[in-house]
Amino acid sequence: MSSEVDMHDANDLDDFYSGDTVMRSDDEDGYYDFVDIISHRQQQNYTILNEADIQQQQEEDINRVSTILSLPRVAACSLLRHYNWSVSRVTDEWFADEANARRVVGLLEKKPIEIPNSPELTCGICFENYPRDRMNSTACGHPFCSACWRAYIGTSISDGPGWSLSLRCPGPSCGVAVGQDMVNLLATDEDKEKYSRYLLRSYIEDNRKTKWCPAPGCDHAIEFVLGSGNYDVCCNCTEEAHRPADCSTVAKWMLKNSSEFANMNWISANSKPCPKCKRPIEKNQGCMHMTCTPPCRFEFCWLCLGAWSDHGESTGGFYACNRYEAAKQEGAYDESERRREMAKKSLERYTHYYERWTMNELSRQKALTDLHSMQTEKLEKLSGKQRQPAWRFMFIITEAWLQIVECRRVLKWTYAYGFYLPEHEHAKRQFFEYLQGEAESGLEHLHQCAEKELQGYLDAESPSKDFKNYLTKLAGLTSVTRNYFENLVRALETGLKDVEAIDQ
Repeated sequence: MSSEVDMHDANDLDDFYSGDTVMRSDDEDGYYDFVDIISHRQQQNYTILNEADIQQQQEEDINRVSTILSLPRVAACSLLRHYNWSVSRVTDEWFADEANARRVVGLLEKKPIEIPNSPELTCGICFENYPRDRMNSTACGHPFCSACWRAYIGTSISDGPGWSLSLRCPGPSCGVAVGQDMVNLLATDEDKEKYSRYLLRSYIEDNRKTKWCPAPGCDHAIEFVLGSGNYDVCCNCTEEAHRPADCSTVAKWMLKNSSEFANMNWISANSKPCPKCKRPIEKNQGCMHMTCTPPCRFEFCWLCLGAWSDHGESTGGFYACNRYEAAKQEGAYDESERRREMAKKSLERYTHYYERWTMNELSRQKALTDLHSMQTEKLEKLSGKQRQPAWRFMFIITEAWLQIVECRRVLKWTYAYGFYLPEHEHAKRQFFEYLQGEAESGLEHLHQCAEKELQGYLDAESPSKDFKNYLTKLAGLTSVTRNYFENLVRALETGLKDVEAIDQ
């Protein structure tokens, strides 16, 4: 693991100060546009899609296939849906074996049947005769009356997207696809709406590179850049990613947090108020003779909370308030104490991880607030204090705060990871704690530099000659911290395999 400072950002300071950067304008619009660019840098591996975005992308893919293969839009849509909305797979399958692609999707491979040239036709479902203008067919030519089509389509849509999106001609032995054009022409308004919804959801649910945001009530989808290596997502609904802890670990951890209310009962059973001064007392030894801390020093019985002097010397001061039961159950008492000690240690261990998990989340929330404040008011104030245009230093300061926000989130979830790391795997635990400690130390230095040291320049009465050196330091700490956390995440996501390699 390298701890050398990547001074790329720091070396760019001369470019910022010399004006060689692309941001040469001091206008406020350019300033805030640049802040937006920085804020979105961490989302380069995915795109958040709303319903309009999904519809637009779906239409673009359909039109692209339609153009490439010289097919009607409905046929292109059927191909894409069958091949999970992958344009490249559609074209590969089509050009490799067009006949097979047509067959499996249900596109007409031969000429449609010849319909008799008569004023009336017989419906192939109800066998009634109807005028030609009340009969409809797909590309195959099999005629059915509008009422039977409507009932057939409606039944399929009621059965769910699996049936309705794979609808075929109801003619015997005919496998020609029934597309959205027939649905729009013949179905009820309610069924048209359902079919459109099924088709839209299919674009996300059947597509390898897209998923719905799992947050309850969120209707956004996420499109990934496959192979980017980072699958963290923060949707517009603000549901949080949890890298490097996997989903099963997070589920166990959240369940653990919600169930720890039961442990509060244990705390109640193992800490009681002093009968005299009411301060909480924890029982940390086996005997029932309790002595409150100075200056109170009141002596009492743990079981009945009565004064210890009332229990008498003749009883030896032990279980005097319930002497007989205590004598009979001395072995049970010893076992109870053992269980209590185990429960106490278990709770202390959980508390260690939970407190650090919680505190890093609180720090992350505070960092988000500070980042917003920095972008909306403090950078402008700093510009006035240092008598420099904001764009000269805003990149380095904003990048530092973005790194702090991200690292607090990652560090938070490393504590959930650590809680479930098997205690008997000592080498892995030591390596994990070393990497976590290095990352945490680096983050604390960066956070202090961005928070407390920067405040000194914001409070200054006049420009500081050291400000440029401060920016160099901040850029270096940002780079170092990023490296620490990349090493930490990489190690945890590979199951700390480097330790196994060393052991072998």
